Amino acid sequence: MLRAGFFGALRHPDFINAVRAGQHGRIALTYFEWAGTVREETQVSWQIIDSAEAADAFAKVLEDRPVRSFRGTSISSALTYGTALFGRNAFDGYRKVIDISGDGPNNLGLPVVMARDAALMDGITVNGLPILIRPSFTVRELDRYYAECVTGGPGSFVLPIRDASEFATAIRRKLILEVSSTPVTELIVPVLSDELIDCERGERDRRRLSDPYYPQLDK
Repeated sequence: MLRAGFFGALRHPDFINAVRAGQHGRIALTYFEWAGTVREETQVSWQIIDSAEAADAFAKVLEDRPVRSFRGTSISSALTYGTALFGRNAFDGYRKVIDISGDGPNNLGLPVVMARDAALMDGITVNGLPILIRPSFTVRELDRYYAECVTGGPGSFVLPIRDASEFATAIRRKLILEVSSTPVTELIVPVLSDELIDCERGERDRRRLSDPYYPQLDK
């Protein structure tokens, strides 16, 4: 469903118009999927998007990638992999952006804040599309988790999805915001409670479930 949302967003006239109206009238785009690890077979290589035809060609390649489901959530691996991809293209962009979409907190790999901060140090903006259709039992306020632990950089934002019907419009809105120069202050996630978000809760909960000795060590 998430991938189908990208098909529709890439082919929508509003997205194409936003790209054409941008500072250079084009963007460079790549795509990959991840779970507990990055699924490299899903990656679509960097391509210039400067027209409806170019966007449709990218979408067609994406449609042909294999669809599989895997366990685990390693946001940090996705961020690390995405950060490295900027050094593997021949383009000199004036702005670098990574989109992270997911339905749970990081529970594998490096701590998510470490990977996020490394991306920010590389001049990358990280935006988030947390999926709240079935809230994670580990982190109920996943939108706040994304805001405080995953996203960052100039103009960064969090755009939650709370219903399956919102996929297509949310993804399209996200892409349009990223290629336009419109400020996105209206998307800042409000603090809903005084409780602090624990950015390493997912990692600890997974270890607690998989390591029978962990409760004795967790003091």
